[in-house]
Amino acid sequence: MTRTTNDTTTPTPPRRRVVITGLGVVTSIGTGVDAFAQGLRAGRSGAKPISAFDTTGFAYSNACEITDFDPETWLRDTPADELGRAAQFAVAASRMAVADAGLTENDVQARRTLVSVGTTDGESRDLDHLTALQVDRGDDHLDATVARRVWPGRLSAGIVRELGLRDVETVTVPTACAAGNYAVGSGYDAISAGDVDTALCGGADALCRKTFTGFYRLGTIAPDVCRPFDADRQGILTGEGAGILLMESLDSALARGARIYAEVLGYGLSCDASHPVAPDRDSIARCITAAHKNAGIQASDVDFISAHGTGTKANDVTEVGAIRQVFGDTLPRTVSIKSMIGHTMGAASALAAAACSLALREGFIPPTINHRTTDPGCAVDCVPNQAVEAELNVVQNNGLAFGGNNAVLMLGRWNTPTPTAATPTAATAA
Repeated sequence: MTRTTNDTTTPTPPRRRVVITGLGVVTSIGTGVDAFAQGLRAGRSGAKPISAFDTTGFAYSNACEITDFDPETWLRDTPADELGRAAQFAVAASRMAVADAGLTENDVQARRTLVSVGTTDGESRDLDHLTALQVDRGDDHLDATVARRVWPGRLSAGIVRELGLRDVETVTVPTACAAGNYAVGSGYDAISAGDVDTALCGGADALCRKTFTGFYRLGTIAPDVCRPFDADRQGILTGEGAGILLMESLDSALARGARIYAEVLGYGLSCDASHPVAPDRDSIARCITAAHKNAGIQASDVDFISAHGTGTKANDVTEVGAIRQVFGDTLPRTVSIKSMIGHTMGAASALAAAACSLALREGFIPPTINHRTTDPGCAVDCVPNQAVEAELNVVQNNGLAFGGNNAVLMLGRWNTPTPTAATPTAATAA
């Protein structure tokens, strides 16, 4: 490809291939890559009664809350009380991702870096607290420390501060429950274009009263557990956590002999804006098709789909209808890890991307737990209740959000090439 300016023809640099070499996860079924992978394989449930806030007056109040997270374990250079809970999750996950990639802080500081974190609620848990103080005691009694940390930009800025990054672009993505995929897509673009060397991208959110109450009033909170695609599904369970992916170019990963979880093949976006909360089947289908085109693959290449799969009546039927619109009658296995970790809002598709990366590298498909009978209206093989071993090459990760914000991410297995005279090894590629 060439770019022509007046009489000068300048070759356009080829886009770089992008791979995932580090994962950081904070979830209700395990913190850290190993614990998360074990939880996925075991079909572990994070559902439990909410302790984060007073649930008096609600008929039921389960969620996938994280009860064993200690920010002091991860924060070294930032006082824990200067960050809200979501930012604490994001910073912890970033530290995990850097270490998991086999890098040090000095390594990352020496690179041009993008930090992009998606969120739905930002620090709404802190806003809940401030609102209660305002109502109970008046404006003069607001907590200044808490007020300073409610800026959503701290989810990404906190990572920059904690890791001491200098040559860095910092973004917080507010596209609700698809924000994690949006953030990963921005990292893919930046690395493939050569704008940055490394990207720390994903999503983070903390359990809050505002969001739980909103979904409860919509009638979409399940009374016990989340059952995506099940005939008896009754809604979501809210959750919390963070998923951060460390991405770099394939050349960089090979040159340093890094472990590669997956290659980012491409992504697609759509925004129909047709309804505040109701999903639009045609828009989702367009997003999936755009992702396939961007990744250079056919629908038949997809081995399984990590669905948005919230467990609500409308979402599951509409999402499967969109999948069928693209794939026809031959659907890949389609699972929802929200059955295990709940709906983690802005972290949801980022954590699903981490799960897909583990699945590609380790050769398994995580289950949709709590399943009893598949709804004929959304008939898919949801890998009910038990993980299955599978050789995977291409995985699709759906992220769908209120307001019609949709983002679909395509990931592929990285096969280490057999060295030949025509194929450079990692050492010669450097």
